[in-house]
Amino acid sequence: MEQLSRGEWIDIGGRRLRGVRAGPWAERPGEGPLVVLECGAFGCSADWHEVQQGLARLGVRSLAYDRAGLGFSDPGPEPRDARAIADDLEGLLDRIADPSPLILAGHSMAGLFLRVLAPRVRPRLKGVVLVDAVLPEVVDHPLAARWIGGFRQAMFLLDRVADLGVMGPWSLVAGDRIGLPPPVSREKRRIYASASHARASAREVQQWLESAEQGRREGPFDPDLPVAVITAGESRLPPDLRALQDSPARASRAGFSDRVEGADHANLLGPRHAGRVIRGVQHILEISSAR
Repeated sequence: MEQLSRGEWIDIGGRRLRGVRAGPWAERPGEGPLVVLECGAFGCSADWHEVQQGLARLGVRSLAYDRAGLGFSDPGPEPRDARAIADDLEGLLDRIADPSPLILAGHSMAGLFLRVLAPRVRPRLKGVVLVDAVLPEVVDHPLAARWIGGFRQAMFLLDRVADLGVMGPWSLVAGDRIGLPPPVSREKRRIYASASHARASAREVQQWLESAEQGRREGPFDPDLPVAVITAGESRLPPDLRALQDSPARASRAGFSDRVEGADHANLLGPRHAGRVIRGVQHILEISSAR
């Protein structure tokens, strides 16, 4: 995957991460908050295309990226836990040298990573948007713990067989459940079919328990930090897990919660529902401008 379809390579010290910028970077460099978008397990920057386009139409700058080993990015040092991922994202932010205030948004498993990253950037952090996100505390729930255990075991197997081409046929079925426009959907499916992307994704999932523990050691988000929680209405989570998922919004003094009926875990980022995710970002922007 040496030919970039979108975005740019950004060197973070001998390794490159693919970043995709959207919004008025050239016209208003360093002006207004920068929304940094973190994808979920097996994801890449393409997942955020519809959200980025919507934010750009509002004049809001955003940066999505491929984590180390995912998509078009170079591999990173093992283990691929939340601490390593936060280290890389800090390096990426340092490299682009943009001093703007930050809004962090994370989908799915990225909820683990944002809990580690948020304290590191707290002086410039204006808020967090959790999009059907996983929290570190979910590992205490028996049902979730069994699901996570099974998922991790499957990822140890995938790590061993990824080079056999198993992801190619599967990408035709599961490569784009978001509903991206054709050029970006083709990019997403191509990435999903890649053995290197599958291995790197599997190794992140293998580190789920350690990433969760790292997030728990950081503690919950600062209650003074605005937090928007956007969840999928079609999710079959039991009520206590739904309540846990929503808890960061309730704990925030400027929390916002939105359950999107008709949305599932993937298409919540797609063209039909991306506006609801953007509304979560707007909540942070409104709180920030009022302070």
